[in-house]
Amino acid sequence: MTRLLASVTDTLEAEQALRGGADLIDLKDPARGALGALPCGQIRAIVTQVAGRRPVSATIGDLPADADLTRDLIRATAATGVDYVKVGLFTDDHRAACLPAIADLAPTCAIVVVLFADRAPDLRDLRPFAAAGCAGVMLDTADKAAGGLLDHLGPDVLRAFVAQARSLGLLCGLAGALRLADIPALLPLGPDYLGFRGALCHADRRTAGLDPERLDAVRRAVPSAAPGDL
Repeated sequence: MTRLLASVTDTLEAEQALRGGADLIDLKDPARGALGALPCGQIRAIVTQVAGRRPVSATIGDLPADADLTRDLIRATAATGVDYVKVGLFTDDHRAACLPAIADLAPTCAIVVVLFADRAPDLRDLRPFAAAGCAGVMLDTADKAAGGLLDHLGPDVLRAFVAQARSLGLLCGLAGALRLADIPALLPLGPDYLGFRGALCHADRRTAGLDPERLDAVRRAVPSAAPGDL
């Protein structure tokens, strides 16, 4: 069953996403980049408000290839009580520098690595992420103005990515400026999550507030998971 991930910025949007049926509440600041991070105090407040009704993930920001900084921000974000910490690996250098730091902390928190379809990621072998103890892998796009996920990677590549992640026991998510019209092409690939921000917002602007009607349209297009499946 593919679940709906809704990215939100504050407690109001988190409550809107819960009422709208989102399966996973994802915390980020879209004004600060693809994986812009919210302040830890704000993350903690949203976690408290969600109160276990749904799993919560949070990003640590669009960071340089700095292992020490990555390690510090994973620790700080995990300490807020989120269920998943999302770490973006934007380049091969980033991956080489930061994967050891991720491996150090993976035993203590659930880390989801985010790769970027518009940065030519090497998707042939996901075993290093499983070996590092990651909980999951996700595809996104770094430049939201340069097209969505399907503009950069075709269905065959995405299907192979999902299948390999599943074979390794990794959670798998697809995101990246996804539109309502993309859902019929992506659902048959079987990812664990489809992630949305702009498509849920007023006028498709990811920095605008959530639009309940748009959220409802996406929710109706992604079959609801049973509560026990979350």
